[in-house]
Amino acid sequence: MSKPDKQAVLSYLRELQNQICSRLEALDGKARFSAETWQREEGGGGESRVITDGAVIEKGGVNFSHVMGASLPKSATAHRPELEGCSFEAMGVSLVIHPLNPRVPTSHANVRFFIAEREGAEPIWWFGGGWDLTPYYGNDEDCRHWHQVAKDAVSPFGDDVYSRYKKWCDEYFFLKHRNEPRGVGGLFFDDLNELGFEQSFALMQAVGSSYCDAYVPIVERRKDDAWGERERNFQLYRRGRYVEFNLVYDRGTLFGLQTGGRTESILMSMPPLVRWDYNWQPEQGSEEARLYEHYLQAKEWL
Repeated sequence: MSKPDKQAVLSYLRELQNQICSRLEALDGKARFSAETWQREEGGGGESRVITDGAVIEKGGVNFSHVMGASLPKSATAHRPELEGCSFEAMGVSLVIHPLNPRVPTSHANVRFFIAEREGAEPIWWFGGGWDLTPYYGNDEDCRHWHQVAKDAVSPFGDDVYSRYKKWCDEYFFLKHRNEPRGVGGLFFDDLNELGFEQSFALMQAVGSSYCDAYVPIVERRKDDAWGERERNFQLYRRGRYVEFNLVYDRGTLFGLQTGGRTESILMSMPPLVRWDYNWQPEQGSEEARLYEHYLQAKEWL
């Protein structure tokens, strides 16, 4: 298996953070990202960039992290028990964008690289990542565009890659306690190393670099759509599902908390405002009901 080039991955991730922030600032047209660097006592650190109170983006964060430690946490070894006790190095870019207009979907993306080492053994490494879309008021055109960009990004790596990573995304971003998906999916992959380092790295780059091409056109189409108190209340209610997933299931959140990461950076994915209404049900035949009936269903968009 080809030897991993950690420096090349680091350089790409740093530049990816810059590119995404620049494009999102241009999209918003008002707010800019504030940046804060941080250090981790056990080793490594990162840079958190947060944008708030924009014309389009109510709150968003684009984080870079590069951390290392003497042993992997439980969240990383749960499905790889052979790695227990290995030292590790992890690096990645993770982002969440919470728009102001309820007609604009929330989006999430991350790309990451792990390498685990034990004395006297070959290092074990893998890539992971993906991106997914969480609409409040769905739109078929947006869903088809999102999935077409996803398919175009990964198709050079195999005819079945999109279908496999789409299915993985549908299954991963699923709230078991609600028996519903978080959104309309996209791409998700983990433990990627079977292509060798160069091709695995290239696939990770294809996913990371295509996120803005998938999301920005959707925001541009929807950011000026009319909305009122009803739409805002539904958006805040549905944001509760986002919080539930991130705190209960998300591997990245669990990994960060279990490795003593910077809490403010880990939880920057939380929306600024959210509501939980007891046993709320959408009106039959309403747009809100259509989200559940048409969009929060595993389906083929292409």
